[in-house]
Amino acid sequence: MSRAAEILVPARLGTGFRWLLASSWSTNLGDGVAAAAGPLLVASLTHDPFLISLAAMMRWAPPLAFGLYAGVLADRRDRRRVVIAANLVRAVVLSGLTIALVTGTVSVTGALVALGLLATAEVFADNTVTTLTPMLVHRDDLATANSRLQTGFITLNQLLGPSIGAVLFAAGVVWPFATELVLVTAGVILVSRVALPAHGRDRSKVRNGVRRDIAEGFRWVVHNPAVRTLVLTILIFNLTFGAAWSVLVLYATQRLSLGAIGFGLLTTVSAVGGLLGTGIYGWLTRRVSLGNVMRAGLIIETLTHGALAVTTSAWVAMLIFFVFGAHAFVWHTTSITVRQRAVPTHLQGRVTSVNTICVYGGLVIGSAAGGSLATHYGVTAPFWFAFAGSAIFVVMLWRQLTHIIHTDEQSRGAQVTPDRQPV
Repeated sequence: MSRAAEILVPARLGTGFRWLLASSWSTNLGDGVAAAAGPLLVASLTHDPFLISLAAMMRWAPPLAFGLYAGVLADRRDRRRVVIAANLVRAVVLSGLTIALVTGTVSVTGALVALGLLATAEVFADNTVTTLTPMLVHRDDLATANSRLQTGFITLNQLLGPSIGAVLFAAGVVWPFATELVLVTAGVILVSRVALPAHGRDRSKVRNGVRRDIAEGFRWVVHNPAVRTLVLTILIFNLTFGAAWSVLVLYATQRLSLGAIGFGLLTTVSAVGGLLGTGIYGWLTRRVSLGNVMRAGLIIETLTHGALAVTTSAWVAMLIFFVFGAHAFVWHTTSITVRQRAVPTHLQGRVTSVNTICVYGGLVIGSAAGGSLATHYGVTAPFWFAFAGSAIFVVMLWRQLTHIIHTDEQSRGAQVTPDRQPV
């Protein structure tokens, strides 16, 4: 392995993880392309604001509707096959959509249904992919492995993908979806090379009902102090985050006097900040416990809301978004690592699905609150709400975060033999 490859994907992470990483980067680029092309397709087919808004809803609803069942499936079945099957469904849907676009037979209803099916399949794929890393990588290397996966998400899904999708759409409406089809298919081929150990599920328990399996996942979360604290924190802080970010486009245009390009720059600057987070993550986690990293992150997020509520300068806001982007990367990678270290292998899918429900549940509730506050009290009201709410929650959760610190310290000192793929 070359020096550059060793730095990017250290050999100790194993051959299996390298295949998984390549598959994840390929599908993330495809998802980024679709993130821009999907709404553009619907907008090209109709000028009805309600129908256009449904394109966004088609991406938000599936995690809430199918997230828990996706977790059960990941814990019941061969996880590699679940990922392959979910991505093959995406490939079939993309093939149908591409053919409809080439023949000029696509309708707005057909486009919305296709986007909904793609998002639904993505729920099953993403939930299960999260459970593969701790099966392939030693727990001491999970932070490194997750940072590599998140680097692909930031650079390909958030930075490059949407730009490529918009350019391809301008060149021809069929091109972004044909490109995504190729990338998803490549992801299937790459992940098929991964050889997983058995994930330890007692096959006799597979006869239990889905509800019982889901309840088992919830019970485990409730009785584990570290993961319970983590999930509660994610739910609460996504509520405040969702309130502020739900009116971000109005904040950018009315408060910062930015146009469409300026609004897009806010997301770009945040993603660039995420790249900074990827660069310092290894250095940071070698010197600071994961629990203290998360404490610092909660303070940064709280101050972000307050600073945005005060400033009217676009340049200051850009700097704030840059710092927030770095924090968001560090926070997300840390939360995944804490969860993977603490959760037994046979429960990874269901606990991940509980986390997903809290993520999207907080965002949906927060978005509704933010819209109402902005309507009645102005565009900065959701940011003041997010600042005050986050500050209160930081105080309430501060002592609870010691559970994460203790779990991290225990995992660092534990001598555990990992489930590694033979190389």
